[in-house]
Amino acid sequence: MHRANPPTDVPTASPARSAEAARPDDAARVLLVDDDTALCASLQRLLRMEGFTVDLAHTEPDGMQRAIAADYALIILDVMLPGGDGRLALRKIRAQSEVPIIMLTARGDESDRIAGLESGADDYLPKPFSPRELVARIRAVLKRRLPQPPQSQVVEVGDLVIHPLTRRVLKDGDELQLTGAEFDILLHLVKSAGKVTSRDEIAEVCLGRQVGPFDRSVDNHISNLRKKLGPFGDAERIRSARGAGYIYTGLPNNA
Repeated sequence: MHRANPPTDVPTASPARSAEAARPDDAARVLLVDDDTALCASLQRLLRMEGFTVDLAHTEPDGMQRAIAADYALIILDVMLPGGDGRLALRKIRAQSEVPIIMLTARGDESDRIAGLESGADDYLPKPFSPRELVARIRAVLKRRLPQPPQSQVVEVGDLVIHPLTRRVLKDGDELQLTGAEFDILLHLVKSAGKVTSRDEIAEVCLGRQVGPFDRSVDNHISNLRKKLGPFGDAERIRSARGAGYIYTGLPNNA
């Protein structure tokens, strides 16, 4: 089982938090599923000080029951859990709900991270991690789910029809099941179709954070998008520009 030492930099409560309490995600109810009880207790204290309501589960069956029974704004799910596999739990949850999910994985275990993203995770965080980074990831994921300014114009690209207002993507009339991050990345690339978009720009605009040189989040999301979108005729829809980023090769029909 993947374990991390309890965070040591959990701050004490500060009056300054009251001035921030009105932020949209501060009342969010979060479910944390991890068998490391000491880690859970530390993170629960920190997240409560950040304004979140936090429920805990320490086994896969308990986590599944809570995830399906309650209305959570976000779920934090460890990969290795007593009584089951966190990746299987992710697929079960995703089959019934679009709730944002952040996976916790072992440091350097790329297969876990790729499997999590392919199963519908919105983000992942390798252990051990900074508690402040977890808070930042939570806020970035929740920010992507906030209502956006109306974008009534439907974007058509080849056999794709993208509805920004309802966040739906149709391919030949059939709706594609994309995660929030995948939708944001696709729309951003399509709006810049024919031009190279850097990994850093995609991360900042679509994931709400910066990525380091060894962070493969953007690349994994792109890989998942390619699988779900498939090719367009003989052409690859999203092409890699070596050392520069990615380019959507088609141009919007209403450009």
